[in-house]
Order: sequence, then C-alpha cells, then structure tokens
Amino acid sequence: MEVQKFNYDNAIVRNFILATLVWGAVALIVGLLAALQLAFPVFNLGIEFTSFGRVRPVHTNAVIFAFIGNAMFAGVYHSLQRVLKARLFNDLLSKLHFWGWQLIIVLAALTLLSGFTTGKEYAELEWPIDILIAAIWVIFGVNMIGTIVKRREKHIYAAVWWYLATFIGVAILHIVNSIELPVSILKSYPVYAGAQDAVVQWWYGHNAVAFFLTTPWLGLMYYYLPKSSGRPIYSYQLSIIHFWSLIFLYMWAGPHHLLFSSVPDWVQALGVTFSIMLIAPSWGGMVNGLLTLRGAWDKVRDDAGLKFMVIALTAYGMATFEGPMMSLKSVNAISHYTDWTIAHTHIGGMGWNGGLIFGMFYWLVPKLFRTPLYSKKLANTHFWVATLGILLFAIPLYWSAITQWLMLREYTPDGLLAYPIFLETTIRILPLYHFRIVGGLLFFSGFVIFLYNMAKTVAAGKLVADEPAEAAALVNNETRAQSGEPVHRWLERKGIRFAIFVFIALVIGGIVEIIPMLKIQSNIPTIATVKPYSPLELAGRDIYVSNGCYNCHSQQIRPMRWETDRYGEYSKIGEFVYDHPFQWGSRRTGPDLARAGYIGSSTYKTAIWHYNHFLKPTEINPKTIMPPYPWLAEREVDLSLIPTKIGAMRTLGVPYPEGFEKEAVANYTAEAQKIADELKQSGVDVKPTKEIIAVIAYLHKLGRDISPAAVQTPDGTKK
Repeated sequence: MEVQKFNYDNAIVRNFILATLVWGAVALIVGLLAALQLAFPVFNLGIEFTSFGRVRPVHTNAVIFAFIGNAMFAGVYHSLQRVLKARLFNDLLSKLHFWGWQLIIVLAALTLLSGFTTGKEYAELEWPIDILIAAIWVIFGVNMIGTIVKRREKHIYAAVWWYLATFIGVAILHIVNSIELPVSILKSYPVYAGAQDAVVQWWYGHNAVAFFLTTPWLGLMYYYLPKSSGRPIYSYQLSIIHFWSLIFLYMWAGPHHLLFSSVPDWVQALGVTFSIMLIAPSWGGMVNGLLTLRGAWDKVRDDAGLKFMVIALTAYGMATFEGPMMSLKSVNAISHYTDWTIAHTHIGGMGWNGGLIFGMFYWLVPKLFRTPLYSKKLANTHFWVATLGILLFAIPLYWSAITQWLMLREYTPDGLLAYPIFLETTIRILPLYHFRIVGGLLFFSGFVIFLYNMAKTVAAGKLVADEPAEAAALVNNETRAQSGEPVHRWLERKGIRFAIFVFIALVIGGIVEIIPMLKIQSNIPTIATVKPYSPLELAGRDIYVSNGCYNCHSQQIRPMRWETDRYGEYSKIGEFVYDHPFQWGSRRTGPDLARAGYIGSSTYKTAIWHYNHFLKPTEINPKTIMPPYPWLAEREVDLSLIPTKIGAMRTLGVPYPEGFEKEAVANYTAEAQKIADELKQSGVDVKPTKEIIAVIAYLHKLGRDISPAAVQTPDGTKK
C-alpha cells in the first residue's frame, strides 16, 4: 500500500486562533459597555456612534461572527486535516478566507456604528457586506469540500458531518434572508414585507443559532472532547441519530419566536411542534458527550479544559431544554419581550460556545505550539471565575424577567392595571441590571486570565507552520455489496453524496414554511385604511431603524388583556403589508410603539413631547434609561434619496401612484413644514429638513391608520 507524505497547514489555524483572542476581547468590552448603558444611561456618552441602539448589534455580531466564528474556523481547519489525513484543499483559499472574514468584521463594526443596518437581528449588515459574506462562505465551503474529496481516510468522521451541515445550512439561510433591493451603496430594503419578513427573518435568526452556534460546535465537540479526555466517543449509533434528526428538525423551529404575533396560526403551530421534538436529539448529543467522559472524571477534576467542556455540555443541555419550553405558548407569554430571552441566549453563548472555545484552546494551543500550557493554576482560576460570572449574569436576568412579567400583568381589585406606565417595571429591575454588570465583569476578568495564559503559552512555544505527516493513499472503489457495510457507513465513504443528503434534509423544513408565506400576500385580510408611508414617514422609519430603536421597542401587540389594556388594539397581519423590514422586535426595554400615533389613546404623544423626549429624556422622566438623541435635531435628511426610495418601494409592490417619485420631495417638504410649524408654536424653531421631524412623523403614523377615527365603512362613512 502506497504511503504518501504531506504537510498539515498550521499557519491558518494559528491565524484564526490569534483573531479569536483579539476579537473576543473586543466583543466582551463592547458587551460590558452595552450592559453599563442599560443600567447607567450616562455611558451612552451622548454620541451617535456610542448609543445603545448602535452598540448592541455591534456586540451581538462581534460575539457571534468575530469571537465564536474565528474560533470555529480555527477548530474546523485543525481537526478537518487530521480526520481526513490531508492538507487543506488550497492555501490561497485559506488565506482569502481568513483575511476576507476579518475584513467583514471590520466593515460590520464601522457600518453598524455609523447607522447602516437592515434592522433585522443577527442579519443587520447591508447588501454589499452580505455579498462579501456569501463569497467568503463559498470559499470556506470549497476549501472544506475540496479537502474531503482529496482525503486519505476512507470514512468521513462524525465531526465532518456537522461541518458539512454548517456550510450548507448557513449558505441556504444567508442567501434566502438577504435578498434585498439596494437603494444606495449602504441602504437597501428586504424584498419581504411584514409577516413574510418576520417568518423569513426568524427562520434565519433561529437557525443561525442552529447552524453557526450549534452544529459546528457539536462537530468540534466530537473531535476535541475525545482528544482532550483520551476516551473514544461514547456511541457511534447515537451520533448518527443525533446528527440526522437534529439537522432535519431544526429548520422547522424558527416560528416559535413569533408566538401570539400576527403570523398565521399554522406557522406558529409548526414552530411549537418541531421545537418540542428538538429536545430528544439535542439531549442525545449532550448525553453522548458526557458519557464519553466515563472513566475520565479524575482527569476532569484536574484539567481546566475538560471542566470547561463539561460546563459547555451542561449549558447546551439546559439551553436546549429551555428553548423548547419557551416555545410553549403558556411559557412564551412569560418569556417573550422580557429578559428571559436574553438570559437564555447568554447561557448558550457564554456557557456552551464560550466553554467549548476555552476547553478547545486549552488543549489545542499547547499542541499546536509544542509546549506545555503556561499555567494550569491560571486555567483553573479562569474556570471558576468564568463559571461564577455566568451565574451572576444569567440569574439576575431570569429574576428580572419574572418581575417584569408579574408587574405588567397585575391588576388592581377595580380591574385596572396596577402599573400602567411601562417605566415602572424598568425602574424596579435596574438593581438586577447592576448585578448583571458584576457577572459580565467576572466573565471578562476570566477572559483576561485566559488571554494572558494563551499569550505566554504561544510565546514559549514554536509553531511548525507546515507540519509533516504521512498516510496511506486512499483506495475507495468498493460498492456497498462488496464492502458489506451498513448503509450509513457506506454513505460516509461518499462525501459528495453525503452532502446532497444533508442538503435535502435541510431544505424540506424551509420549503414547507417559507414558500406558503411568500404566496400569502393575496390571502392577507386587507385593511382599507392602512396606507403606504408618506415620503416623510418613510424617511423617519429609516432613521428609526438606523438608530437601532428596535433593540428596545417592539411594534407588535399580542392578544392578551394586559397588553391591549396598556397599548391598545392587538396587531393585525394586514397592518404590516408595507413594512420593509418588519419591526416587531424581540425585547421590550421600553414600551411597545405599535399604537404610538393612535390619537386619543394613552400612548399618543404630541410633536413637542417627542422633540423633548429625544433631546432631553431625563427632563420628561428623571428615572428613564433612554439615552438622548441630540444629533437628530442637527442632521439633515438627504432629500436626493427620497425619489429613489419611493421607486424602490414601488418595485416591491407598495401602491404609490404612477409618477409619485417626481412629487415625493415636494410632498415631503409640505408635510415636514406642518410639524415644524407645530413645534414653532410650542417655542421650538427647527428646520423641516432635520431628521427629528421625520422621526416624529413616523411615530405619529404608527397605529393611526386603524384608530377609530380612521376606520371607515366601504361607503366612506366612519365605522
């Protein structure tokens, strides 16, 4: 049998490791800033680029794509070469992947801080960066699949199954969710509207968690846990069941983010059903991991890396039990729009992903640089500090969520809301936000210890960039009948065929959920009084999105008494047919704004109130945590883009009159002048072209089309 000599590419692994360490520190610092801003609004600094609405998406994207993403690529590229007995397919592709990914991260930070965002969680990046992401992701996929094709190992190990599912799943999700109509170089509108956009976005949003934060890390667990512990994976058969059931079921679960919303009941029911079924395969993976450590618990006691992996698997088990429970409507009524969701995601991010990153690096870095870990004592200190940090971070958020839910739904003996003002709940939970900062500081302190330990280890060692290796040449020409292999074992010899089956398993759920929603426009009960946004209102909506207001305010009233009594009539699917993108939100740090323009309701505020609230919110209420937005009164709206935006909306099906683009600027100016005149009567002189005028117009639009004064019968009389 021919023995072939080759070299592993360790340089690309080192590069991704170093990027992980740098971006991890950045992501955690930005996260601490966001936590401080919620507890102490002064940390918004009164600057446009450091306001919470801009900082929060930078934090989430930095954690997911910069910290976790770079660590994922480091682990995949290292393990892929070893289990396939082959150097990565192409060195140039590896370099393009690395530098392209770092460019995406830098562009993401710069654009998000500057207010260029699509307004869709975890998919905020604008269309040029979306195209770049797709290109770099294809490079990653070609490099991986090319390595699989030229491998010297007959069967594809379980870890590689998960890597394939990650590449294919993320590609499908990113492409479908990122179909946008450009308006300018950094502005676009999604082609989906309202309920359609909500279903597509949360099909993407939930499955981005599945196929970027779960499936690749399960693959890494299947490689690095046995390597670290010196024990084989517990059950090959369980790994097969775990893999196929998980990737099939995950794609169906996204709509559990939209319970009690305006999407059709059948979509919500699908999300709930498949979310509950996800418990079985998820826990199958956790059990397979934990039982791998049987007989190795003495080693776990002394090895910080293994302890982190145990924490990771425990957090994975907790999060994958909690997620399906939160998809039950009775539980979702409590958890949605509260800090429960935030606690849930951080258990996953800090415990599952963070734990696996730390555990993997404590084994990988010394091996890669051929030197012992600098300090086992520091590693164990990191473990205890980080674990305590996770607990002190998450527990206050769970407490906060229950407090907020109980207060919002409490009634007096007379049948009135006990806490009619939303801010009352925010004030009550502020001490818990302070505890969260302590937890975050502890977790960050642990990361600093980790960073120091890694730096000293790297400095003491020496990387062999091209590590010599050898393996027998692959002979893989047997049929299944000749080999006598079980079906799955045979399939593991056929890399491309395996990928095709993965693709089929993934697309079924998306087809069933997404395609009917794309055809639903003709079936949506229309509301005659709901009109397209005026040019001024559309500009205001874009400014609202660019400042990240959706990070704190929802625009979706659920059909629950305590919500309708507080905000007004529950939301209908027909209200959102002109919304590109939808703005339903996923948390409420502030009150819902779906009826902000509903004249005569308790939520309606005058133009001067909005003006003062944006510029000096603490003068409206000294205890508010809303930051000031002085730049809205200083910045001018770019009127030259107004006709282009109207044209884009017409292309997307919004029924503006023919030729309205030519009248759009005049229409904008006339409507803006009315608000400016109203403000002038209140003693404020502001030009009609300022951004604050447009935002006020947008807020006055919300809910007004279906207010009692607006609803009319077909003959034109008031209903």
